[in-house]
Amino acid sequence: MSPRVSSRSLAFLTAALLLGGCTKETSTPEGGPEADARTLEKLRAEADRVKQGGAPARRPVPPPEPEESKLAGLAAGMGDHGPRKLRLPEHNDTVHVDTVAMKVTGLEASHSVKGGSSKVGLGLTTEDLFLRVELITQNVGGMPAPLTLDGAKLTDAKGQTYPLARDAQAVAGTKPLPSTWAPEQRTEVVLFFEVPPDAVQDDGLALVVRGSGGDVRIPLR
Repeated sequence: MSPRVSSRSLAFLTAALLLGGCTKETSTPEGGPEADARTLEKLRAEADRVKQGGAPARRPVPPPEPEESKLAGLAAGMGDHGPRKLRLPEHNDTVHVDTVAMKVTGLEASHSVKGGSSKVGLGLTTEDLFLRVELITQNVGGMPAPLTLDGAKLTDAKGQTYPLARDAQAVAGTKPLPSTWAPEQRTEVVLFFEVPPDAVQDDGLALVVRGSGGDVRIPLR
């Protein structure tokens, strides 16, 4: 004869089984006293098994979601709530690259980049993040200023670098990056980078632009 199980132990095992250890037959909704009797019999049998040294039944761990499924879900808009505006750096000073003054005016992060007005229907999706950096620039010198932004990159506190996401630039339909600023020329510039989510919050994250005298860092956090 099986040893009796206290009502407290039975209640605990009942909760455990209902949450994670019920078999398919037990979890199938059935009505009537016969179903209740069968359920109670199985709970008592499980209680006896545990009392005799058996391990409690556990909920099976679901297999990891395939990477392709995650990406497909993001592309369909699942889990992506659109561009998320980020706070500007606390000390958002104007930085000079040669005679071109630059200041960060906007930061946005999103999993997807949608096509512009001339590229409706196009888009890119990443499991990381696309970081959109908006700048206002102006040549404050009296001579034309040659300056290319094609080599612009991001760096973080760990020394990781992230180059310009040229495919995202093309899909988003941003204005072509200027290579020369005329005297007093004022231009809004948009740059896209693909970065891991933790890099977006990195206190050392900075935009790096190469001038004639070397790299110039523009803090983003």
